[in-house]
Amino acid sequence: MLDSSFINKIKSDATSVISELLEKANLSEGSVFVLGCSSSEICGNHIGTASSADAAKALYDVLLPILQSKGVFLAAQCCEHLNRALVVEKEVAVRQNLDIVNVVPHAHAGGASATLAYSVFKNPVVVENIKADAGMDVGGTLIGMHLRATAVPVKTATRNIGEALVICARTRPRFIGGERAIYNQDLL
Repeated sequence: MLDSSFINKIKSDATSVISELLEKANLSEGSVFVLGCSSSEICGNHIGTASSADAAKALYDVLLPILQSKGVFLAAQCCEHLNRALVVEKEVAVRQNLDIVNVVPHAHAGGASATLAYSVFKNPVVVENIKADAGMDVGGTLIGMHLRATAVPVKTATRNIGEALVICARTRPRFIGGERAIYNQDLL
């Protein structure tokens, strides 16, 4: 059980990171945001060694309401034991024509974050991959495989959630056409 001051630190850190990332990412309603999260790393342990439902809950207590208020869907990445599959709302899987796989994440095969997502989503399903519009990697979980093709790093003033290093990214459309092309600045 985490003490209340550390839970408050996780929530404060997460609020800072997600608010700044969403401001810079300029996501539209219906966008997908991928979260890779090592609750072990948040608590200062090595990834995969000390899964913490309390740390995941503190993060989700902040993250979900902010994303939902903007109409952005969360895709929660599972750990490597489930090949980094993702928990998403069934609506997302249907809309993006994603193949649903049959697995239910738990603390030791999926991780605390994906397990929590599966328990709080309205209609959770698991998919093997997605192309998200932005994302947050908490603790070195390697979300890059789940981002659209042109990922752009987003540096935030807050660099950690709890004890875990946070790396954020947004995506943008690819530039094509070379030096003669004119680009739509609104898509950058």
